[in-house]
Amino acid sequence: MVDVSGKDVSQRSALATGRLVTTPEVVAALRENSLAKGDALATARIAGIMAAKRTPDLVPLCHPIGISGVKVDLTVTDEGVDIAARVKTADRTGVEMEALTAVSVAALTLVDMVKAVDPAAVITDIKVEEKLGGKTREWRREGGSERSERSGGATGAGSWQR
Repeated sequence: MVDVSGKDVSQRSALATGRLVTTPEVVAALRENSLAKGDALATARIAGIMAAKRTPDLVPLCHPIGISGVKVDLTVTDEGVDIAARVKTADRTGVEMEALTAVSVAALTLVDMVKAVDPAAVITDIKVEEKLGGKTREWRREGGSERSERSGGATGAGSWQR
């Protein structure tokens, strides 16, 4: 585990996003709140918030930190659900992993809620969009994820703003 004791405590936040791609039938059921398991969006929102708080239990060597806020937004689109999680802290290290965990678990919860209707639902495009605070102050992903699409994985494309 990296020693962060020499770092200054500062306000930090991270925004991560992801997507659930599913069928028009599931999209309609989400919009009508008619899934057999119940309110999938509310359940996924709570699951994402709870997951952010448990990140150090899930990700080895991730620092336990005091989270001051978690917001998980789920937007139903014609293709599925867009997921965004913003996590905030006042601590010595950032909250990127907490934001990614919130999005991931919210997406997994949606899959569980819709699998009876669409067992082929896909979780995709989970990534950090921005991080604020700390020594580097600001980082935002630069337009699109061309590198991610080419490699089939995560990208480091972005820029540090000072």
